[in-house]
Amino acid sequence: MSTMNALNIGGKTMDEALAALSDMTGGMAPIGQQEHEERIARAQAFMVEQGICAVLLNAGTNMRYFTGTKWYASERMVGAILPAVGALEYIAPVFEEGSLTDFMLVKGKVNCWEEHESPYQLFIDVLGRMGVKPDPARPPRIGICESAAFFIADGIAPLAAGYALENAKSVTAFCRARKSPAEIALMQRVKDMTLEVHKAAASILHEGITTVEVSDFIARAHRKVGAPGSYFCIVLFGEATAYPHGVSYAQTLKAGDVVLIDTGCQVHGYISDITRTYVFGEISERQRFVWNAEKAAQLAAFGAAQLGVPCREVDAAARASLESNGFGPGYKLPGLPHRTGHGIGMDIHEWPYLVGSDSTPLAVGMCFSNEPMICIPGEFGVRHEDHFYMTATGPKWFTEPAHSIDDPFGPSR
Repeated sequence: MSTMNALNIGGKTMDEALAALSDMTGGMAPIGQQEHEERIARAQAFMVEQGICAVLLNAGTNMRYFTGTKWYASERMVGAILPAVGALEYIAPVFEEGSLTDFMLVKGKVNCWEEHESPYQLFIDVLGRMGVKPDPARPPRIGICESAAFFIADGIAPLAAGYALENAKSVTAFCRARKSPAEIALMQRVKDMTLEVHKAAASILHEGITTVEVSDFIARAHRKVGAPGSYFCIVLFGEATAYPHGVSYAQTLKAGDVVLIDTGCQVHGYISDITRTYVFGEISERQRFVWNAEKAAQLAAFGAAQLGVPCREVDAAARASLESNGFGPGYKLPGLPHRTGHGIGMDIHEWPYLVGSDSTPLAVGMCFSNEPMICIPGEFGVRHEDHFYMTATGPKWFTEPAHSIDDPFGPSR
């Protein structure tokens, strides 16, 4: 058994830890109208190139990404209709027109339907008026937002004779996966905020504290640094750390426990997502070995993430590293039971994915989590999760990986 304890773990009260935090949102600004209009123009150019005549952007992230218009999806069809050529328009219930117009950043005509009328027929009618007319011989390709509920596609399909309906993901993913410098800057800030919250959370740990208490503290800490609170929060102690997304019961911290905290926040639509794993109290040689094997796999994935390399090769590099340390093979436990990483931006999980089935070549502006977790059921788990983005010269970390099991937030001075 090692006699070493991790540095900066414990020693502060919650009030002391909160007092050390301050608002970090100074100078942050949401994506402006000009960039939204550039996104629309880029999508339209891509649609022309691909032969896609129009897409329906469902209320939610996709509509907000392209138009800046915030609206949550519900049982009523609300969205934006983007033709390959021409002005974007909206579709919404009549009684929502005023509210939707108020939320608009990119302005557009609102095509309205009364509660007893069919929004699906209205969608078809608007396509025709836009010049996208049905043609049984050469049906125009119409993309339906991949996030749209089934009832929307199901409502449109019977009315769409002469059109070829398809998943709009080819357009939305192409645009959203390649972040602009303004997006990268927002993501950098929210990740910096969450890393400070992680440090604060580690500093308040003491024997007997519960996962619920830590989670509540993290929400307060996120508010202190300027976020609305935690976008999500997973806090696990001991054997529960072996389960990637947690367990149904609270845990109480005891000496020698592995601590795994996975949390993030959202500001101006962009999300952070960072995991730190360390030990409370004495560190065993087993814990040290697994912690170091996890870090090696994370660094192997980062090293493989070069421009033009298929996403699947990054996943393969992490798995090869894990197998060299006796984990796996493949998805077998003890080892890595899920993909190495996911895209991130306005949604916490978005395209592309660092997984064996994704052949998307890495390109400038793509952003990924890097988290090849080691799960050992019955013992513990270790996940180091940091994110990187692709630059013209290769990958760059948003946050540097944990330093060591003895000094996870170091190097301390």
